Amino acid sequence: MIDLKPESVADYLRQAFGPEAELLDLGAIGTLDKQGIKRFGYGKPLLVRFRVGAELREGVLSVMRGDKYGHQFYWDRAAILMFQFETSGLLPRHVRPLGLGYVDGQSRLIPVRAPQEFFILNEKLTGYDYFQDLARIGQGDFRPADVEQARVFARWLAEIHATRKDDPDLYYRHIRNLLGASECIMGLVDEAFPHPCDFLPDDGFVALEKRLIDWRWKLRAFSHRLAVVHGDFHPWNILVDGPVDDRAGFSVLDRSRGEWGEPAGDVATLAANYLLFGLLHGGGEARLAGSFLELWRVLFEVYLDTTGDAEMLRVMAPFFVFRGLVIVSPEWYPGHPPAVRRALVRFLTSVLEDEVFDWRHPNRYLE
Repeated sequence: MIDLKPESVADYLRQAFGPEAELLDLGAIGTLDKQGIKRFGYGKPLLVRFRVGAELREGVLSVMRGDKYGHQFYWDRAAILMFQFETSGLLPRHVRPLGLGYVDGQSRLIPVRAPQEFFILNEKLTGYDYFQDLARIGQGDFRPADVEQARVFARWLAEIHATRKDDPDLYYRHIRNLLGASECIMGLVDEAFPHPCDFLPDDGFVALEKRLIDWRWKLRAFSHRLAVVHGDFHPWNILVDGPVDDRAGFSVLDRSRGEWGEPAGDVATLAANYLLFGLLHGGGEARLAGSFLELWRVLFEVYLDTTGDAEMLRVMAPFFVFRGLVIVSPEWYPGHPPAVRRALVRFLTSVLEDEVFDWRHPNRYLE
C-alpha cells in the first residue's frame, strides 16, 4: 500500500509541469472523497485537480494492481504503463497520457520525462570469462583446479536454489515463458534459425514444439519446486579470478528471466555448455568424453549430493531443449562444424523422450 499524501502529489506536479503547478484538490473519482487516498496502493484511481499558471486541469492518477497474469512484480507493471504512456496518445479517441512516473521507497512521486531508453549502471568486477578456461581445457590443458571450479559452481547453485517459494502461479508463468517467450524456445525457433534449416527441417521443429506441450502439462505437477535462480548461468556470464570479496573465486553477470524459477534450468545451462565444448574439442567424435565429461559428472554429482534433489531429473528435459537451441543456433554460433550441430539436434530432441534424465550416460542422447 502506498502512503500517498497531498503534498507528495503537489510536489510531483511541480516537477512534472513546472514550479507554477498548484494542486487544487485530490480524492476519489466522482466524489473527491479524501478517504480514497488511503486506498491508492490497491489500484483505486484518484482525481487530481490542479492549475498550471492560469490553466485549470484535471487528471486521473492510478497505479496498476499486481496479479498472476504476468504482473507479479513492479517491473512487469512498469512495462505496461510505459507502453500506455508511449502509445495511447497516438490512437484516435484514446485518453491522452499526461505523465509517467514511479513511487519511490518514501512514497514520493517521481516523474519520468520523455523516456526513450533505459539504462543500468553496475559495479565493475575483476576476472575473466569462464569460457576461456573451457577453451584452454579443449586444447588439452586440464588442471585439478578446473574440477574444483565445477564443484564450487555446483555448491553455489545448491545454495541459491535452497530458497524456495510457495507460488504455483509464478511457477506456471516460468514454464509458460520457457516455451513461449520471445527470448526462449519459440522465439529462438522463429528468429535464431533459417527456415528451411539444413540440419533440422521445419517438421522437426513442429514435432519438437508439440512434444514440449506434453511437457508443459507434466510440469504443472511440480510447482512446489519454485526457487531462487540465476536464469542464465553460462560460461559467458561467469567471471573467475580467485577470491573477490565473498564471491569464493567467481562472480556472475546478467541475471535473466526472473528471480524465481525451476532450479533445473541453471544446472542444465552450465551442463549444456560442457556438452558443447566437449563436442567442439572431441576430435570429430559425436560424444562427450575426457575432461568435459568429468566436469559434467562433477557438476551433477556435487549438486545432487548437496541438494538431494533427484526430482530435478524429472523436469530437466525442456530446459536442455532451450539451451540446446541456443548453442546449436547458426545465428548465435555460426562456426560450428555440421557434425556438432547434428549431434546437438539429436540431444535436444531425444532428451524429451525420457521421463527421467539420465545424467550418468549423456552419450545416449547423442546416438
